[in-house]
Order: sequence, then structure tokens, then C-alpha cells
Amino acid sequence: MMQEKIDRINALYHKSQAVGLTEEEKKEQHALRQEYVQAIRASLRGSLDIISIKEADGSITDLGERYGKKDRSGS
Repeated sequence: MMQEKIDRINALYHKSQAVGLTEEEKKEQHALRQEYVQAIRASLRGSLDIISIKEADGSITDLGERYGKKDRSGS
């Protein structure tokens, strides 16, 4: 997510606390927040996809193969 969008989220939050938002600004704030959450989730998934765990029996469990690298077009 671009820094300008994060700055806009923050500006809308501060305005909402100070004087309130118009309906248009509320819609913009909601859309920007949704985009932000999606970006955070994608980043976390990317990080988890590259983690491997060494089990007690010595085997390696690749969390990306086990949980993450599925077709996400429908999720």
C-alpha cells in the first residue's frame, strides 16, 4: 500500500475525531481501510508461506505447502 493512502487514512481519522466526516469521506475511509487490511493479510501470508518447522522427529514441515500456497482466487 502506498504511503499516500496510509496518510489519507490517518487524515480522515483525525478529521472524524475533530469535526466529523461527510458520507463521501466515510465511504472513502471504509474503502481505504479495507484495502489496508487486505495488504496486511497478503504480507502476512507471504511471510508464513516461507516458514518451515523442524518437527521433533527431525522431519521438516513447510507451512507454505501445508497451509498457504493454495489457489487464493476464491478466498
